[in-house]
Amino acid sequence: MKRIRIGLLAAMAVAAVALVPGVAFGGARAASSHTVTLHEFRFHPGTLTINRGDTVKWVWHDAVEHNVSFHGFHSRTQVHGSYSVRFTHAGTFKYVCTIHVSEGMRGKIIVH
Repeated sequence: MKRIRIGLLAAMAVAAVALVPGVAFGGARAASSHTVTLHEFRFHPGTLTINRGDTVKWVWHDAVEHNVSFHGFHSRTQVHGSYSVRFTHAGTFKYVCTIHVSEGMRGKIIVH
């Protein structure tokens, strides 16, 4: 009977140790990178849901100048190139191309 108890306790100890990293680090995950394309007076995708710590890269694929502008972040106005922002806080971040906002060039990043 003692051997069974000792074996059971040993198995429980091994299982507990295996769970510690996931619990201790809160299920840590690597940050991801996401791409939004500027094309034909639109942001593609128009709404993007990401996790805190992730990076969004806007990439210009148009023959017309655009920019990415929202509270605290502003890209250069350009025809080609890219612009990246790492989102460190949760929230909803609405942005526009200030040149084409009247044509509906708007986007939104939702950060969990």
